[in-house]
Amino acid sequence: MNQTIDHVALLPGYAAAGTVVLVLLFDLVFGRRGVTSAVAAIGFTVTATAAVGVGLAQPRETFCSEAGCSLVTGVPGTVFVVALTVLALAVLALSSPLLRDGHAPAGEYVFLLACSLTGGVILAYARDLVTIIVALETLTLPLYALVAMRGESRRSAEAAVNFLLVSVAAGAVTLFGAGILFVAGGAVHLSALAQTLTVTPLSLVGAAMVVAGMSFKLAAVPLHGWAAGTYDGAPLPIAAYLSTASKLGGVAALLWVVTEGLTPILGSVWPVLAVLAVASMTVGNLVALRQHRTVRLLAWSSIAQAGYLLVPLTGYAASGGSSDAAAAVLVFALLYVVMELVVFAALITLRGRESDGGRIVDLAGSLRTSPVAAVALLLALAALAGLPPGLAGLFAKVTVLSVVAEPLPWLAVVVAVNAVVGLVYYIRFGVAVVRSGGDTTPPVRTTWPVAVTTAVATVVMIVVGFAPQLVWATAVF
Repeated sequence: MNQTIDHVALLPGYAAAGTVVLVLLFDLVFGRRGVTSAVAAIGFTVTATAAVGVGLAQPRETFCSEAGCSLVTGVPGTVFVVALTVLALAVLALSSPLLRDGHAPAGEYVFLLACSLTGGVILAYARDLVTIIVALETLTLPLYALVAMRGESRRSAEAAVNFLLVSVAAGAVTLFGAGILFVAGGAVHLSALAQTLTVTPLSLVGAAMVVAGMSFKLAAVPLHGWAAGTYDGAPLPIAAYLSTASKLGGVAALLWVVTEGLTPILGSVWPVLAVLAVASMTVGNLVALRQHRTVRLLAWSSIAQAGYLLVPLTGYAASGGSSDAAAAVLVFALLYVVMELVVFAALITLRGRESDGGRIVDLAGSLRTSPVAAVALLLALAALAGLPPGLAGLFAKVTVLSVVAEPLPWLAVVVAVNAVVGLVYYIRFGVAVVRSGGDTTPPVRTTWPVAVTTAVATVVMIVVGFAPQLVWATAVF
């Protein structure tokens, strides 16, 4: 069976893979943290530029056969690639204190980050089950080692093992489900599945397993148990990457599978998505109420946000394939990762030389010691809660409610109730930041890459809050 290969469509993937090789070579030759980081930053920028160049043209297809195409470019894929590369650049900048102080080996750290990004780039264009699963695992595998790179912490090693075990289980569920779908539909390409699948017990079981397994990347219930321990045990920049880029990869995988592969059985798939959404929102918000460590609270908040992410996807399935609902998934995901990046960037700034997030009460006095970072954190918390002046979060919540209110009004009510519950712990977090600290609290010092990243991410969050149409303009399906 012959395959056609379009090398232009593969340019972003080539750039990402080339960055991996160059980072490895430059680290071996020079062995200097600054050189290795600079090479990675340039490579990430070239990857984003290549994605934009390819995305501006007509959609291109590659690795095509009679059964379908494995990789397809287009506007949504370009948006995912650009977002992932920007997040990788941000995490690289936020990692500068960690690498400067020798808490992690710079060469290995940057190499693994570049490997993970390569998986995300391929995932953004993948259109068959095999490529999607392989790309997902490529995105995830380097993170096991990165999580464990807070070398002095036993909790970091335990977090990495926990992450690995749950990930293996989720991967097995996804593979088993993909195998069942192949038996039911006779194809692995999403376009072919959309023509051959019918509503049968076999296809429904396969679809449910694939959706549940891929929801692991979102930290959605029931495969959510790894998130709190892993986030809290990982270095703060890697926790930020898990909460943003890794989650964005999971969104891409689910979006392609549901909107392009499972279209004939959407009417039977939406209850599965609805159960995952309701369970994730409810469990995440209720457990977050009891958290006293910053990163654990953010982890359980992330589980709740995974539920919100699944709501417009549920609306898409329940409405029979509304393009507005599909666009809402991407819009909410982009707004969420911006807000989450600001939270972690501000937290890294406030924690200074500490490699973990500490307790919420440790942030008392932050307004005095580091007012700019504290204000950025307060704005991001308000946005995640959906409160003004965090207009980005408010718009994200409205977007979710607007696409699900008509097909599933009861689900809109569940979203609203959970949003109210979420206010409690976001406000408690914000009050801790505002509260006065002791007189002995020293001023916080940070590196310029962290300061610049925090400032730029905050400005972007404010801009998209006042002009959300800029995000909607990128969500073209």
